[in-house]
Amino acid sequence: MSSKAIRIHSYGGPEVMQWEGVPTPEPGPGEALVRHEAVGLNYIDVYFRTGLYKGPNLPATIGMEAAGAVVAVGEGVSSVKPGDRVAYATAPIGAYATERVISADRLVKLPDSIDFKTAAAMMLQGMTAQYLIRRTHRVQAGETIVIHAAAGGVGLIMSQWARHLGASVIGVVSNEAKAELARSHGATHVLIGHADLPAQVKRITGGAMVPVVYDSVGKDTFMASLDCLAPLGLMVSFGNASGPVPPVDIALLGAKGSLFLTRPSLASYTAKRADLEQSAKELFEVVQSGAVKIEVNQTFPLSQAADAHRALEGRKTTGSTVLLPRG
Repeated sequence: MSSKAIRIHSYGGPEVMQWEGVPTPEPGPGEALVRHEAVGLNYIDVYFRTGLYKGPNLPATIGMEAAGAVVAVGEGVSSVKPGDRVAYATAPIGAYATERVISADRLVKLPDSIDFKTAAAMMLQGMTAQYLIRRTHRVQAGETIVIHAAAGGVGLIMSQWARHLGASVIGVVSNEAKAELARSHGATHVLIGHADLPAQVKRITGGAMVPVVYDSVGKDTFMASLDCLAPLGLMVSFGNASGPVPPVDIALLGAKGSLFLTRPSLASYTAKRADLEQSAKELFEVVQSGAVKIEVNQTFPLSQAADAHRALEGRKTTGSTVLLPRG
């Protein structure tokens, strides 16, 4: 039996991704074979494609997130069985495929009310939002927070969730169309561009500034983000859409008010099975309640993943994008 997968034989632009036939793997002990129905597109996929993040040996199949049905399980697996609807959003890479084998303890079962496309769009971005606003900084009612890329997949989920918790969101976006999207998904204040971001945050907060900034943009926004923080505030740098943040002199954190700085990852926050299950449970609950709506605003056939990457890198996408293995 053979499968198809997007594979890269070298690092580079979208053109390095090739749609190829590959043998369907057999699940080993502790593993499950999953037939994908939908695959999530995330900026981390770009990092693995370009070589910013190094994966396993080339050629490699990229992709962190997908949803589908279990086809077979290996020895010792009791958490899932053939026919179960499942989703995942964890390492190792390899989701850009029609079928794949993955450790069964990384799979979570999907509630009947959540379809495959929604699941593939929400697992990585949604569990990222969950750990950021429930664990990295536990957002409280009455707080005002800053979220960069507020019209992106993670940004839209975070904004809705934070509003549900009673916080006010200052969303930062790149154009007016994205501003409208952010406003309609929970952002109380929306700023276009980050040129005078600290001054705008100062105006909005009456000089108090904010306890936390969530920044997935990286190099272009890092210093402006630090200047938005109140004393003892937390800078959460969780992405590099504009490029990696240069080395930081940590004395700067002291000079700007004894600030905290963290560079978290979903992998660390879901490394324990119990944490993975709790993260998925909280995400499913807010989606099922209607408090957070998952917006699948673009779909591409998995075979055309290169076009999806061009759209993502060109800032042409909003919300979540899903790749369809048989689309």
